[in-house]
Amino acid sequence: MNNFNHYYDSENARKVISVIVLNENNVLSRIVGLFSARGYNIDSLTVAPISDSEYSRMTIVTTGDRRVIDQIVKQLNKLIPVLRVNEHFDVVEKETVLIKIPVDQNLSDVDVLARAYNGSIQNVTQDCIVVSATDEPTRIANFVKVIKNYNPIEIVKSGVVAMER
Repeated sequence: MNNFNHYYDSENARKVISVIVLNENNVLSRIVGLFSARGYNIDSLTVAPISDSEYSRMTIVTTGDRRVIDQIVKQLNKLIPVLRVNEHFDVVEKETVLIKIPVDQNLSDVDVLARAYNGSIQNVTQDCIVVSATDEPTRIANFVKVIKNYNPIEIVKSGVVAMER
C-alpha cells in the first residue's frame, strides 16, 4: 500500500496544503472565505512572505476525506491570486508556542520541561517567565498539556509551518 492510499484510509484525515499566492490585498480573506463558504474547517493557517519575491506562502492544515481534499485543492487552484497549490504527503512540520508562567513556579523544572520539547526560557520578569518551544504539532500539544501543571497565565501558538521532505 503506498503512502497516498494509506493516508486516506480514515474518513477524516489531517492534511497539510501549501498555497503560493500573490502578495496582495484580500488574498487571505478570499482563501478563508473559500473554506467557510463550503463548511470546511481550517485547523491551522500560517502566512508569510517569500523572501525576495512578490509572493507569500500559506500553510493550511485541514481535515477531510479524499473528496473534500480534492474539492479544496480544485477550488484553491481556481482563485486568481493563487500561483500554485501543493498537497503534501511527507512533510517536516513545526509549530511554536509561547507560554507565560507565574514567576512563583520552579524555574529549573520549567526550564528542564521546555528543553525536553526543544524549548527554553525566553524572558524572566518580576511577575512571570516566558517559555518557548518549537517542535512537531503533536509534541507541542503534549507540552501544552504538561505545562498546564504550572498554572500558565497565557499560551500562544504560531500555527504549523511545513516543508516537503
